[in-house]
Amino acid sequence: MPESYQHILVERDENVGIVTLNRPHALNALNFELVSELAEALAEFDRDSAIRCMVITGAGGKAFAAGADIKEMSGKSPIDMMMGGFEAWQLIKRLRKPIIAAVGGYALGGGCELALHCDMIVASENARFGQPEILLGVIPGAGGTQRLARTLGKFRAMEMVLTGAQISAQEMADHGLVNRVVPEGEHLVEALKLAKKVAAQAPIAIRLAKEAVNAAFETSLEEGLDIERKNFFLLFATEDMREGMQAFIEKRKPDFKGK
Repeated sequence: MPESYQHILVERDENVGIVTLNRPHALNALNFELVSELAEALAEFDRDSAIRCMVITGAGGKAFAAGADIKEMSGKSPIDMMMGGFEAWQLIKRLRKPIIAAVGGYALGGGCELALHCDMIVASENARFGQPEILLGVIPGAGGTQRLARTLGKFRAMEMVLTGAQISAQEMADHGLVNRVVPEGEHLVEALKLAKKVAAQAPIAIRLAKEAVNAAFETSLEEGLDIERKNFFLLFATEDMREGMQAFIEKRKPDFKGK
């Protein structure tokens, strides 16, 4: 992993990798270079056996990410956009380890889509989510229409996408899109607590569980059940499965090795 990035900060807290979007002067707007750096840093954590869970947050307190960098995008052609780094979003989607978004302040446009790319969301009570692209004459382009429709349902997603309305953290939680709403400024602390609970589990089981849950959004019920069963059977080949069950029998805490 590079010693330094231009637009993100990278650190470790025990077996949790943390990436902070670090453009507070621009409310952490997502330019192409930032998204590319983010994908690279997360991919490095994904390959690192010492890291078992990841957290993404934003610097400055006012925003997780307040959207794309409009100044960067305003003069682009369709080909510029196609070649401009959208593959980084696909890389983030393919990561095997769980990712938790720690959201404080605005998560708008690409910032909302980035949070939706994550596996869990912890939000401060001042967090605001939205897809305001329609106000600029465009639409979400990094999965917003699809992920919102699959989680909020057609009608609520339509309202968000067609009006650009901002939604509170509590309302998002009420609809099942936010795991926890915490006091303002506590989102990273609480996200790290959650990440460490996840990281304490058997690493291979964590990866296969994430794969199985995600399959529910991309396959039929029968196909999803087939993926779940195969992953369940596969875990009986791991040392961690033996350790976990033996620890349960012996009434002790398991010592998972990721093998």
